[in-house]
Amino acid sequence: MSDDDLSAEENRAISSVIREELARRRLTRQHLADKAKISLSTIEKALSGQRPFTLATVVRIEEALLLPLRKVKTQAISEAALAPQSLGSYSRPAVSWLEGDYLTLRASFSDPAGIYSYLTEIKWDSALSHLVFRESERIDAQFKQDGSVSVPHQSGYIYLVTNKMGQYRLIILSRPMISGEMYGLITTLQSGRGTLLTPVSTPLVLVPVKNFENELQFGKVAPESPVFGRYQALLKRAIEEPFVMLIK
Repeated sequence: MSDDDLSAEENRAISSVIREELARRRLTRQHLADKAKISLSTIEKALSGQRPFTLATVVRIEEALLLPLRKVKTQAISEAALAPQSLGSYSRPAVSWLEGDYLTLRASFSDPAGIYSYLTEIKWDSALSHLVFRESERIDAQFKQDGSVSVPHQSGYIYLVTNKMGQYRLIILSRPMISGEMYGLITTLQSGRGTLLTPVSTPLVLVPVKNFENELQFGKVAPESPVFGRYQALLKRAIEEPFVMLIK
């Protein structure tokens, strides 16, 4: 390895960011190779770890993507740890845009005409070396969830996964829109009478809390609430665009 080659840790960190950018922008590796004026083979081998990036290659890719990859290089030692392969093998710099607090909206299971609202926090867990999520501000606090965040490069979707002793709850979300909201679907168990549990799925939206000023309301949001119209419009968009499809 020459002095201009990146270390294995630096290579993994930058490779993860490049794969994320290609997926987010829906660009092919061939497009990147053509724009950066380097061979597709060079990119393929560097992204797969077969051969490290050189400084010259990184500079050309930075110019092609208009993205400062060498900033990642200086952070590589402290932040190059990768999430497990089962969660997408991402690095923190590649998913830092996901970290934050989100107003979470879905239909109310007990009142189909209402909306249920709570808070979801997504952050990096250094001990686990991947993103985690935690819910709060739920009026049914005994059912609040936490778990792992999967960000695979192939599907282009984000998965919030709860696994409690083999019992799963799954949220599938689109990548964030320009204003940060993510649209998707939640599949979980609805609590009924006694010990009765029923599988249920419904559209769900996560919106950055910073997008709201005096329009934050948690718990059950009834049609007469001042924020109901805005919340309902967000949920309707999930189906009308559509971000999710419900097939009977």
